[in-house]
Amino acid sequence: MSTNADCFIVLPTNCANGCLILGRNADDATAVGVATEICYYDVSDVLEGKTDGGAALEPVGDAQRVILQKPKPGLWGGDFGANEKGVAISLSWSGGGEEQATDTDCLLGTDIVRIALAACQQVEDAVDRVGELVAKHSGDNAKLNFIVCDPTAAWLLSCAGKVWAAEKLQASWLRLPSGGLTVTDNVDKSSEGLDKSASFAAAHDAEAQAPAADWCGPRPAGDGNYTQQDMFETLRLASGLGSRAANVSVLSGGKGSGGSISCHWFTGTPNAADSVFKPFVFAPKPRISPLTQVQADAEQTLLHSLHGNRKPAALEHLRSLERSCVDELNNYFSIQDHASDELDELLKDCVEAEVKFYR
Repeated sequence: MSTNADCFIVLPTNCANGCLILGRNADDATAVGVATEICYYDVSDVLEGKTDGGAALEPVGDAQRVILQKPKPGLWGGDFGANEKGVAISLSWSGGGEEQATDTDCLLGTDIVRIALAACQQVEDAVDRVGELVAKHSGDNAKLNFIVCDPTAAWLLSCAGKVWAAEKLQASWLRLPSGGLTVTDNVDKSSEGLDKSASFAAAHDAEAQAPAADWCGPRPAGDGNYTQQDMFETLRLASGLGSRAANVSVLSGGKGSGGSISCHWFTGTPNAADSVFKPFVFAPKPRISPLTQVQADAEQTLLHSLHGNRKPAALEHLRSLERSCVDELNNYFSIQDHASDELDELLKDCVEAEVKFYR
């Protein structure tokens, strides 16, 4: 399955409390009916199992807990995720020969997302790790775009086969539509020996450069007032018939940040305009609902199936609950510097409350 996503990045200078906000609409009209899974991994199991590309997993000295979104059931890796240190990674586009890379000594882009999140505590370490994994295990014909963030910075990383280039985002906000390689002339990290005098995207696929696109929805104004609610609105206005699950990561804890608890919001259902966002934080012992995972002998998550039978009135009530949840969490984050065990079942409770409106 190819990966396409319309992504929005807002750096801390624009955001309330000095956080960094990453929003993502998965986009694939051919896969709207395919369930998206949300899975949590503790340090003991985050690197267990077999990668989808076939490459063997290497041990990590200090593994991190990870929340991961999977674009289809049964994948080992994911197209979006975050770890307990506030690192978030999005696979925003995949093209080329990824499908042919399975069952070899390769890693798919989704594998790379999970491995890098498990291994890294800071954004530049994650960029380097993604680059190392690409150089060693990417398929020869694969073309991939990643967005790598933590509370302090956002990086764009493009790869063509085993060659890669990364750019540290300087613009205070950016929309990255899917459809081609993102990194062009500004290269801050790269494969060894890369010719930085030429556009990376043009040199490796002149017909697959990411298209330009204007912002959608509430525009960051540079006044430090942009919030996750603004990003929810942006993703809803940018969504369409081909939109799948949406995510928003609010990354806190950087220099100048007004808080230290990052929060990750998932719809787990198609089309943000018809969905609600549910929050997850790395509390001491998080538990997420089995309704966000495909169970034995099923083809869909129960959340996805029931959402498909929703009534219009349910969405109005759920949007009200979503706003209340945002307000309550923002208040909690303003007075707490860590997530306590009372938030262990935050995502679980929100998912199960949503499902009650669909039954």
